[in-house]
Amino acid sequence: MSGAKEEKLVQVFSGNLWQAELVKGLLDANAVPCVIIDESIGAVTSPYSSTAGDVLVAVDEEHEATALKVIEENSIPEK
Repeated sequence: MSGAKEEKLVQVFSGNLWQAELVKGLLDANAVPCVIIDESIGAVTSPYSSTAGDVLVAVDEEHEATALKVIEENSIPEK
């Protein structure tokens, strides 16, 4: 997700770490570059705890439509 032009990341998913990892795997398998952004306190609690905050999946703005389609087609519910 790097290049000469400035890229804008957009959030396409929010959920727990397990869900975010699943979404990232689906997007990677469909050639959609993405990143996981952990907004939880997972560093001091279990990263798989349901009490932690949201974990986000973000993509470049140009890949947003494709990413949302992949997520929808695979019935990944947001938190």
